[in-house]
Amino acid sequence: MVAAAVCAVVAGYRSYAAIAEWVADLPADTAAVLGIDVDRRPSEAMIRRLLQALDADRLAMVIGAWLATQLPAPSAGTRRVIAVDGKTLRGSRTGDTVARHVLAAADQATGVVLASTDVDGKTNEITRFAPLLDQLGDLGDLGEVMVTADALPCQRDHVAYLAERGAHWILTVKGNQPNLRTQLAALPWRAVPDADRGTCRGHGRREIRTLKILSVSTGIDFPNAAQAIQIRRRRRRLDQPKRFTTETVYAITDLLVHQAKPAQLAAWIRGHWSIENTVHWVRDVTYDEDRSQIRTGTGPQVMATLRNAAIGALRLTGVTNIAAANRHHARDSNRPLALLGIT
Repeated sequence: MVAAAVCAVVAGYRSYAAIAEWVADLPADTAAVLGIDVDRRPSEAMIRRLLQALDADRLAMVIGAWLATQLPAPSAGTRRVIAVDGKTLRGSRTGDTVARHVLAAADQATGVVLASTDVDGKTNEITRFAPLLDQLGDLGDLGEVMVTADALPCQRDHVAYLAERGAHWILTVKGNQPNLRTQLAALPWRAVPDADRGTCRGHGRREIRTLKILSVSTGIDFPNAAQAIQIRRRRRRLDQPKRFTTETVYAITDLLVHQAKPAQLAAWIRGHWSIENTVHWVRDVTYDEDRSQIRTGTGPQVMATLRNAAIGALRLTGVTNIAAANRHHARDSNRPLALLGIT
């Protein structure tokens, strides 16, 4: 039934009722391949009870482990870069409870989610960082790993954990670490030349990004920090060519100068947001996740994991347009099975 649910989501189906309809419409031979009794197909109620009772973290770990085996190996001299970021499932909010929140780890190069975990209302992303990456097993199996994360996971315990796991890191520093941010802002950036510069145009605006780097063997009170990074973004809307906004962001990394070129650091920092563009945005826009009315049990997290599984499986085949791929797989019920290697 879990395999059937993933297949239905690959075909673009979004709810328990829709998954049940996909199963009901299966040709007899396709249903048999999935192990479904042709004469006793599961109802919407059965599917709903099953999916909202599953162990969401266990499901995420099993699916993530399978997707990890499908990842192409990093090319020689490159690293596997994993972006850690969270997403609130806004549709899961009720009058009495806050919306569910899920923390995920995605491969930057492919946009494939390799692990995810629930962040319940009694905790936050900080306490779930290590359990999330624990799902990946031995990070060494993924090659030389770099972890990127936004400000909240920028914690001393986390860098100690990553060091134990043999992973490198780049962490953004914001207001949740005020002393560290003050130390970074006080560094002599004016005397530092730009190490990398890039421009991009999209969404009706143009952005110029510059990156400066300083070695910080002293003066920064954070364990294992080897380099400080200043990223400055100047943006202007294309319909307002004379009006610029400027944003300055700081980051730190344990990598030494000889371990990564400035262009690589810039690419990894910018690539961190690939999880937003290739996963979270797709779940919101293509699967309409934020308006999902699934709220009971582990259902919200399980459905998020099924969407991650479908998106990941499609991305690994080179798909860039998930909506078009959903329609393609909806036209033939055998196509989702073939995508997942079910024969």
